[in-house]
Amino acid sequence: MTTTPRTERALRLTVLVGESDGWHHRPVFTEIVHRAHRAGLGGASVFRGIEGFGGSSMIHTQRLLSLSEDLPVAVVIVDREDRIRAFLPQIGELVATGGLVVLDACEIVRFDGDGDGDGDGSESGSGEGERGR
Repeated sequence: MTTTPRTERALRLTVLVGESDGWHHRPVFTEIVHRAHRAGLGGASVFRGIEGFGGSSMIHTQRLLSLSEDLPVAVVIVDREDRIRAFLPQIGELVATGGLVVLDACEIVRFDGDGDGDGDGSESGSGEGERGR
C-alpha cells in the first residue's frame, strides 16, 4: 500500500503546570482535557515530566530519594489556529495563578492510503477523526 502525505497548518497549544495544581478539587491538567473535549477540539494529551523547575525555581523530580510530588505536567492540544485561539480564555482562567502557556505554529501530516479499498477516510490507529479540522 502506498501512502500519500497530506499536510495542513495548525497551532500546538502546550500548557505547563504542576501535577498538584488544582481547580475546584480536580487536577488542572484534567480540567484542561475535559474543557478541550467539550470545546470539540481535535484531541489533548497529558505528559508527566520526570524532572523540572518553573517560576518557583524549585526543582521537582521523580527520583526515589526526593519528597517532591509536584512533578511537571504538559498538556498538548493541536488543532486549527482559530479553534485554539478561541479556547485560550478557558486556559487563562485555569493558569491565572501559575503555569505557562506556549503556542507553536506546526503542520499536521496525515497519511492517506492509495487504493487500500476501505474508502472510509479514517486515519488508522490515530484514534481521531476529522472533527475540528
